[in-house]
Amino acid sequence: MKKIVLLLVCSIFFSCNGQEKKVAKQSSKVVTTEEQWKAKLTPEQYEVLREKGTERPFTGEYWKHFEKGMYVCAACGNPLFTSDAKFDSDCGWPSFDQAIEGSVKYTHDSSFGMDRTEVTCAKCDGHLGHVFDDGPVKTTGKRFCTNSVSIKFIPAKK
Repeated sequence: MKKIVLLLVCSIFFSCNGQEKKVAKQSSKVVTTEEQWKAKLTPEQYEVLREKGTERPFTGEYWKHFEKGMYVCAACGNPLFTSDAKFDSDCGWPSFDQAIEGSVKYTHDSSFGMDRTEVTCAKCDGHLGHVFDDGPVKTTGKRFCTNSVSIKFIPAKK
C-alpha cells in the first residue's frame, strides 16, 4: 500500500503586547520510500530527482520555454520558480535568477572534482540542479541551472 506521509509544521508567534497574532508559514515535508518514488516518477525523473543525475543539455522540455506561469517540483508539486525569474542563459538547461523564497535548499557539492552548490526541493529533497554566480547582473547575479525533467510548468490563468 502506497503511503505519503506529510509532516505538518506550524508555529504561532505573538507580538510583545500579546494583541497581534502572526502565523508562520505552514510547511510540510514529503516522506516517501524509494519504492514509492520509483512507482511515481518516470525512470529519467527518478535518476535526476532521487539519484542526482543530469539530463543532457539542449534536450529538456523547458530550456527554451518562456510562457507566463509557475514551475513546480515534478515529484511533489512544490512551487519553485516563477516565469518572471526565467532567462535564456544558452547553457542548455532552464535557467532562473531566483527561486521562490523558502522553496529550495542549498548544499555544497564537491562531486566530480567540482566545487558548486546543489539545489534541492525544500519539500521532498528532490535534486533540481545547481546554482552559479554567473547569472544576470541586472537582477540577482544567480543562475539556477535546472533539469527540465525535475520541474513541471503550470501556465498562468488568462
